[in-house]
Amino acid sequence: MSHAAVSPVLVIHGGAGVIKRDMTPAREQAVRAAMTQALQNGYAELKAGKPALDAVAAALAVLEDDPNFNAGKGAVFTHDGRNELDAAIMDGYTLRAGAVAGVQRVKNPILLARAVMEHSPHVMLSGDGAEAFAKEQGITLVDPAYFRTEERWQQLQKALKEDAAKQPHADVETARHFGTVGAVALDAQGHLAAGTSTGGMTDKRWGRIGDSPIIGAGTYANSGCAVSGTGWGEFYIRTVAAHEICMKVTQMRVPLKRAAAEVINQEIPSMGGNGGAIALDAEGHISIPFNTDGMYRGWIGADGVPHVALYGDEDDGTTEIPEPAPAESVAQP
Repeated sequence: MSHAAVSPVLVIHGGAGVIKRDMTPAREQAVRAAMTQALQNGYAELKAGKPALDAVAAALAVLEDDPNFNAGKGAVFTHDGRNELDAAIMDGYTLRAGAVAGVQRVKNPILLARAVMEHSPHVMLSGDGAEAFAKEQGITLVDPAYFRTEERWQQLQKALKEDAAKQPHADVETARHFGTVGAVALDAQGHLAAGTSTGGMTDKRWGRIGDSPIIGAGTYANSGCAVSGTGWGEFYIRTVAAHEICMKVTQMRVPLKRAAAEVINQEIPSMGGNGGAIALDAEGHISIPFNTDGMYRGWIGADGVPHVALYGDEDDGTTEIPEPAPAESVAQP
């Protein structure tokens, strides 16, 4: 679908999950600042006329570099005490996509995912092969110690003790960390893109890969819809959640908010999963459904003002988004 005039929009998330109100003021301030910076960096690309892909990559690189999120620096640890990172990016206009899984030395996995899309014949690379490709492409590699934070290390130690005692993990954050980061963008040409980056689940084993790097599960974009998910990845894989939302929007003509809610707040919970997502359509409608106590989320649109919210009962400003232009003013394909 082409549009006579499109106002660029960028939506991001920093993960869904139990976000406690007793978060220290300093931590909360740092999270809000990082989310705001990510929105500003990504939106600057859109305002400069750059494609949605550029906005997604710019926003996610900020969050990957911030230790308050489970992506890049500050990623959670595997059972074996490593950080294994996954990421994906997709161009809705061309349906091109790139993804990486299980990398341990790539500073910004989202940039490597984009390189896979643009400079290789493949869609997904993993492990050592992905890192060899990163080196060929000049993508920044770091010592694995770069990703470590003491908080994440202690989360693993707690989980390992519970494993040894054959106890269930005591809190949701340790059992299924939701700090995945994601972005969806609509550019001035009316094109959409989506991207997601994550460290996965604390205490994950056997090279487990979640939904984030799987095209259609945690990340998907086409000409009319873009989605990035965050939550219990196995359920997003089983429902092909991001693709299902977009198929409802583009093939079944279901309004975006309803389509996203049906998958995130009905289908996934009915199977025992939970989490959230950000979704954006070609008219600039935003949907941010989640079924957890809170979700790091934010968006920026025509007025250039970043909107950031963390808690479930906090207004994220999406009610302020103006209604789209009447259908007759929208150019048809």
